[in-house]
Amino acid sequence: MRVFRGRAASIEADRDASRRLLSVAAGGEPAVRVWTPHRQVAFGRRDTRLEGFDRAREAARERGFPPIERDVGGRAVAYDGERTLAFARAEPIADFRTGSTARYERATADLERALRTLGLEPSRGEPEESFCPGTHSLSATDASADGRRRKLVGIAQRVRADAALVAGVVLVANRDELAGVLEGVYDALGVALDPATVGTVAGAGGPTDPEPVRAAIEDALLGEADDPTGASVEHLGDGG
Repeated sequence: MRVFRGRAASIEADRDASRRLLSVAAGGEPAVRVWTPHRQVAFGRRDTRLEGFDRAREAARERGFPPIERDVGGRAVAYDGERTLAFARAEPIADFRTGSTARYERATADLERALRTLGLEPSRGEPEESFCPGTHSLSATDASADGRRRKLVGIAQRVRADAALVAGVVLVANRDELAGVLEGVYDALGVALDPATVGTVAGAGGPTDPEPVRAAIEDALLGEADDPTGASVEHLGDGG
């Protein structure tokens, strides 16, 4: 098992580092990464085909979030550069036509387990009009007086002939800023979004510091390794 830690110096260098997970897996070695990406709004391929895509990119820039296009996932997600985590697990596969459901199930169960160690009670699914809507999401009841169920985690998958990558986003804190930029971006795209459905680990009663969340998710994703303590660790840069 290969573990990548830290964040490369730029958005593009950091994306290259994540692409390496698939290359490592294609060579027969599973790989895991949990980190804090640079500040950005990452658009999915479906977004790029919408009439409002250029306006959405400008909406992100106006709020100080550089727009990029990502390789996996559906609609736009936002990273604040400090308290939003990304995670990824790549593994070698023999047949790209099978296994997707099982990989989603394992990743979802791992994220549920990680969040429970942090004192949360996650539930599968998401409220209507959530960001990056999809079948594989986790939500939690907000600890505030309104007690709303809000989305914390989105999970996606990319499959090649020789390797598969299950990846996603975890919002740890800074809900108001993230909800604000997502509202502007989704409005420009013409895609329904209720900003009240944007949740965070902190809002659900967990820590505001991303490091214990990162460590819990990494431990959970490594749980399938025969000997997780013997994993090879590669440090990519700063503490992100």
